[in-house]
This record gives sequence, structure tokens and C-alpha cells, in this order.
Amino acid sequence: MAVQFHKNDKIFLGTILVVLLAGAVWFSFFGREPGAVVKVTVNGQLYGTYSLNRDREVEIIIKEKVTNILRIQDHKADMLSADCPDKLCVHQKAIFREKETIVCLPNKVVAEVIGGEEAELDSIT
Repeated sequence: MAVQFHKNDKIFLGTILVVLLAGAVWFSFFGREPGAVVKVTVNGQLYGTYSLNRDREVEIIIKEKVTNILRIQDHKADMLSADCPDKLCVHQKAIFREKETIVCLPNKVVAEVIGGEEAELDSIT
């Protein structure tokens, strides 16, 4: 025996779907605060922490060779270049919100935006 949907059932389900999609879009664009610093790790070890307020290019050196260059400009971090074959990390968008990441798997480099010391203290208190 098949269940039939009436017109009101379809309107109700459509409304719920629209509300859920709007919530997902809202949180993906506006749910996270802009971060203060970008933390770079190489092979799980902290490489450095850099402020998003100062424009610079960070050369990531692994085994005495520059493997990646991270550009910090206009309060955003972007992987400028990498010596890996696929260059997926270079094609990722610039990051600036908390918990956004850029990952270079071949070089085991991860750049993650975090809130900085102020945000960490606020979350504890």
C-alpha cells in the first residue's frame, strides 16, 4: 500500500527543506568569526603561527628545501605555490575564518586559521 502525499504535505516538506538549506548557507558563510592568526603545521609538528594582520610571504622549508609558500595578504592566507605534483593546495580558496584550512597532503603541510590568544581566553572563561 503506497502512501500518497497531499498538496499540504508537499508544501510543508518544501518549507522545511528551504529553511534547512537557508540555515546551512547562513552558517557556512556567516557562522564563523574571522580569525586572528594562521597556524602552520608540517607533519603534525607546529611550524609557525602568523598574524593575519600583517602582509607577508612565509616560505615553508622541509629538508632544506622550500616546498610551499603561504601568502598572507588583506587578512587572508593563501597557498601561493607548492612543489607537489597536483597543486591542489594552491587551487584552494584563501582562508580567513576560524577553523578553515588549506592542506598539502604530499608535503604534509596544514595551514589553519585560529582565533588567536584573545579568542582562546574568551572560550575558557
